[in-house]
Amino acid sequence: MKKQLRGFWGLAVMVAMGLGTLSEGAAQTAAQPGNGTVPTVAQGLDALKANQPREALADFQQILKADPNNAKANLLASTAAVELYQGPLAVQYAEKARRLDPQDWKIHTTLVAAYAAAGMKAQRDQERALLRQMHRDGPPDAREATGFLVEMFPLGSWRVDAVEYFEPMGEFHTYYRFLVRRPDGDRVGEVDAQSNDFDERSWAAAHPGEAAAGERQFQLSGHGADGKEVDYRMFSGKPDYDAIRRLVTGILQTQGVPGAQPK
Repeated sequence: MKKQLRGFWGLAVMVAMGLGTLSEGAAQTAAQPGNGTVPTVAQGLDALKANQPREALADFQQILKADPNNAKANLLASTAAVELYQGPLAVQYAEKARRLDPQDWKIHTTLVAAYAAAGMKAQRDQERALLRQMHRDGPPDAREATGFLVEMFPLGSWRVDAVEYFEPMGEFHTYYRFLVRRPDGDRVGEVDAQSNDFDERSWAAAHPGEAAAGERQFQLSGHGADGKEVDYRMFSGKPDYDAIRRLVTGILQTQGVPGAQPK
């Protein structure tokens, strides 16, 4: 069974939609606080789980002062920096983790979000392509993964976690999911970019040239945390993340998600 989406801290340890998580035993032993004053990786991880990225980053930075080559602490420091929208710092830690543990494919899931936060689009897309290759022929857990976090970005008083799926998910074939959260991490709702096969067949018959060029018909649908739903708009084109992100951002700014006021 495909593993499902978890909170961002789980995405990035993984990282992404349950691509794997750090065991409690590994978390406890990853750092060796010789004098008892250095936090453990588990403590920093607990802060991430509690939606306290600033405290988590401080913990991981203390660990890295004592043990700068701790790959897990570098990876989780990158996660915390992404949550704080500190892109260059997130890249610094994630790249260090990759150098320290080049065989850990999960580090690339954090690199995607780190590069996105730093505005490094070319590097972000290289990592996205690498993850797709790993999903096809990489380690077993990479092949079982459903997708990954592309980026986390602020929008007014909300934050948005943008998730990309390796393969369209669910009955309505969701390509991208934009999870909208309050600053405390509570989910307000989501906007899904979907292209189901039933509508696609009739659209492709009416637009054979566009379909032959790889375009599809998409629908953007909103789902509130209270269960309310709304269909925002239809559009056609290729499943390009940046183009869809612009559409979703505009919708959130003007219409919000069902049951929540626009920000």
